Amino acid sequence: MSKLTPAEHAALIRRYFKACNDADYQALMDCFTPDAVHYFPPGLPEIPWRSADTIAKKWIWCVETLGSQWTIEKILVSHDSPEAVIEWTHWKNKSGTALRGDEWYRFDPETGKIAEIRAYYAAPADKNVTINELYDFDYLGRGYHMKSE
Repeated sequence: MSKLTPAEHAALIRRYFKACNDADYQALMDCFTPDAVHYFPPGLPEIPWRSADTIAKKWIWCVETLGSQWTIEKILVSHDSPEAVIEWTHWKNKSGTALRGDEWYRFDPETGKIAEIRAYYAAPADKNVTINELYDFDYLGRGYHMKSE
């Protein structure tokens, strides 16, 4: 069982997203076990990302190159296992596009840090649309972010 409570796991995920948005290498490193792995759907280069160092450097590259910023839409944390799932939006501000998706988190039971993330996209990345998201889902009506913060 994890040493962190569900509220502490949620707080760690929020710190991780802040570190991503701030392109803060050390803050990103502090969120992960050294051997953490971030999995993605097919189609991206050099995946999965293996190690906290790789994950941190790749997100910093996204901020610097794509103008990336991320918002958390929902967080659900397990009450009886060191896992959580979130829904997010990845804003690619330099291209004026966005991608929505979910991630499943597995936390290290000893340290409480993130050991694994599995990302699932709401829709295939389609370069012909501004925001990649579920078709005909009422994002605005459900209170989702409609622009980068």
